[in-house]
Amino acid sequence: MDLLRFTTAGSVDDGKSTLIGRLLYDTKQIFEDQLEAVTRASEKRGSGEVDLSLLTDGLRAEREQGITIDVAYRYFATPKRKFIIADTPGHIQYTRNMVTGASTANLAIILVDARKGILEQTCRHSFIASLLGIPHVVFCINKMDLVDWDEAVFARIQRELEDFSSKLEVRDIRYIPISALKGDNVVERSARMPWYQGPTLMYLLETLHIAGDLNHIDRRFPVQTVIRPMTTEHHDFRGFAGRVAGGVFRKGDAIQVLPSGFQSAIKSIHIGEREVDECFAPQSAVLTLNDEIDISRGDMLVSPNNMPESSQDVDVMLCWFNERPLQPGGKYALKHTSRDARCMVKEVKYKMDISTLHKAEDPTIRMNDIGRVQLRTTVPLHFDTYSRNRYTGSLILIDEGTNETVAAGMIV
Repeated sequence: MDLLRFTTAGSVDDGKSTLIGRLLYDTKQIFEDQLEAVTRASEKRGSGEVDLSLLTDGLRAEREQGITIDVAYRYFATPKRKFIIADTPGHIQYTRNMVTGASTANLAIILVDARKGILEQTCRHSFIASLLGIPHVVFCINKMDLVDWDEAVFARIQRELEDFSSKLEVRDIRYIPISALKGDNVVERSARMPWYQGPTLMYLLETLHIAGDLNHIDRRFPVQTVIRPMTTEHHDFRGFAGRVAGGVFRKGDAIQVLPSGFQSAIKSIHIGEREVDECFAPQSAVLTLNDEIDISRGDMLVSPNNMPESSQDVDVMLCWFNERPLQPGGKYALKHTSRDARCMVKEVKYKMDISTLHKAEDPTIRMNDIGRVQLRTTVPLHFDTYSRNRYTGSLILIDEGTNETVAAGMIV
C-alpha cells in the first residue's frame, strides 16, 4: 500500500482536532482504553458528548485551553492506504509549527468555520500550503450543523475561496461541506446534505492519485554516508547510501558526482538486503559504482545530461522560527539535503503580508514572518527550485551559537 501524508490547518477552534478524532473513530482506529480515557476527560470538562479532539490534543496545556499548540502526528491505515496525519496549530503565533508539520505533506486539509467564513488564518494557511508546494488542498467547510446544513452558505464560502485560491499555486483544490462533530461527509455520506454530490473526505483520501507528485524526471541522489563493511567477505564493497530525491536510477546508468564532476556508471543498487535493478524517489538505497571515485557525505549523484543549478548565491523564501529576528548580514549554519555549509544573509528583498499576499514595506523578519532573502554560501549548493523538487529545493538555517533551527527556506 502507498502512504499519504496530510496535514490539517485552519483558524483556532475550526475543528481540526475534532475532525482527526472523527476520522480515527469512524475508521475503527481507536483502542477501547483510548476511548475510555477520552470519555473520562470529556466528562471532566463537562462536555455533553465524547470530545474526539482529545485524541490528538495530547499536551496538558492543550487540553486545559482547548487549543492545539504542538504538532501532533497520528498514524492509521485502511484496507486501501496508509496515512500519517500532522495536526497543526491554528494560532498565528504557532505558524512555524504549521510549516514544520506541512513540509512533507501530500495534501492539506484547511478547515473553514461555516459560521465565520474566510478568516485571516485561512488565508495564511492557504498561502503557506501553496508556498510549501503541497500539491493537493481540500477546503472542508466545517460546522454545517450550526448553519442548518444550508447549501447557500456552502456555495457562498466556496465562491470566496475560489476567488482567493486563484492567487495561489496549487494545482488541485477541492471543497467538501462537513460536520466533524456529527460525522457528516467525513467517513460516511451525509443524509442531511443531499444537495452535495461530491466524495466524502475519507473516500477522497483513499483514492487521491499521488504517484505523480514526486519528481521522477531529474535524477538526484544526495549521499548521506559511505558504507564500507568490515568483514573480509565484503572487503571490496564500497556503497553510497542515501535517499533518492528525484528521478529513477537503474543499473548501468551514467552518473556524475557533484561537486567534483567525476563520472562513472551504476554497478549495483541495494534496498535493504535485496539487490534490485532500479530505485526511485523517495526510496532509500545504496548505490555502488564501476569506478573508484572519492565521494563523501554531502556530494550528489546526478545525470550528466540533466544537472541541477549550482551557485553560492541563493534566493529563498524564508519562514522565520526564532524569537530573535533575522539579522541582515548575519551568519548562520545551513543544511541542504545532506550537505552542511555556512551562509551570510546578503539581502532581505521583501516580507510577505500573508493577509493580502502583497509585499510589505517593513524588511524586518521576525518570528512566524515569511520573506524573500538572498543568501551567500561558503560553498556552492547544487539545487533545483522548490517548485520543481521539494527535496533539493529546501534548506534550513541554524544559529551556530545556540544550535537552534531558526528558519526553513524554499529556494525560488
